[in-house]
Parts: sequence; structure tokens; C-alpha cells
Amino acid sequence: MSVTVFIRYQLDPFKRAQFEEYSKRWLTIIPRCGGELIGYFMPHEGTNNIAFALISFESLAAYESYRKRLRADLDGTANFNFAEAEKFILAEERTFLRKVVL
Repeated sequence: MSVTVFIRYQLDPFKRAQFEEYSKRWLTIIPRCGGELIGYFMPHEGTNNIAFALISFESLAAYESYRKRLRADLDGTANFNFAEAEKFILAEERTFLRKVVL
């Protein structure tokens, strides 16, 4: 069974540009580490401090393998460090979803 990780970010609304830079870096890192990136989504109108990401995996085991590869990836580590240093992500929530099929 495939799973999609839905990530909800609460952002510092004055640091959206930093979050967008962070998101763009993941566009190459995530697929390289084994995730099927559906996309990152920035605030456009309305709420200015909430963003989302969707990443799919063949299974929860594939997700766990991806997490190990991501933590070992030099660019991934640098991006995590960038987020920590700049403090533009105030909160992050992960929900694991499965597609409804007939």
C-alpha cells in the first residue's frame, strides 16, 4: 500500500522567502533520496503563514529508508541546518495518508 506524507508548516510570515528557498532545494533532494515529490505549496492569498508539502512512497518501509538516506545526504543536512539557523518554520505536522480506491 502506498502512502503520502502530508506536511503542514506554520511559518514566520515575514520569512516566507526563506521557506520558498528551502522548498526549492528539496525539489531535487527528495527525489534523489527516494521520495516521489508531489510538491511544495506556498501561501498565496488568505492565510499568510501556512504552507504544505506532499510526498508519496511505496510503503511505510520505503518512507523509513528514505528518511535514512535523507539524513545522510549532504544537501539534505545543509537544508535542515538552514531551516534551523533561520527559524522560518515555527511548527511542522506530518500526516500519513492512503489513497481511497475501489
